[in-house]
Amino acid sequence: MIETERLMLAPHRLGDFAEMKATWADPQVTRFLGGAPHAEEDSWSRLLRYAGSWALLGYGFWVVHRRSDGAYLGELGYLEGRRAGVEGFGGDPEIGWALTSAAQGHGYASEGVTAALAWGDGRFARTVAMIDPDNAASIKVAARCGFRHFAMARYKDAPTSLWEYRWR
Repeated sequence: MIETERLMLAPHRLGDFAEMKATWADPQVTRFLGGAPHAEEDSWSRLLRYAGSWALLGYGFWVVHRRSDGAYLGELGYLEGRRAGVEGFGGDPEIGWALTSAAQGHGYASEGVTAALAWGDGRFARTVAMIDPDNAASIKVAARCGFRHFAMARYKDAPTSLWEYRWR
């Protein structure tokens, strides 16, 4: 578990599924993350992928809770996405974040990503974020957290912006 001033980041549990499913079914959340709300089956596969990532790779996504009241805010972390047709990862893990609609705009993403980067220090040399070029909020988070834009690519026939963070 990772704690920040306002957040707790912990591996997902089965008890997080209902809130996770609701988050990924929200068009406000998914508009820049594939464009369409996710079905329950897709969210279930995501939860299993998160658990498997920790078990097989030693890293993964955390569920994000607000420390003051335990409210579910979303998720963030590292993954091995193996994105078909996207060059630029070079074997380095991807980092990503998705917050509930209610949690957006409060600085939680920057706080959580900063904590995740601190956790990654000494584990990774570099991480890459894929961000929809129209997602101004995530671009601000990436820039605020020290990422730099290095390439444009296409993923699933849509443009994507590649950002990298280097520890060394």
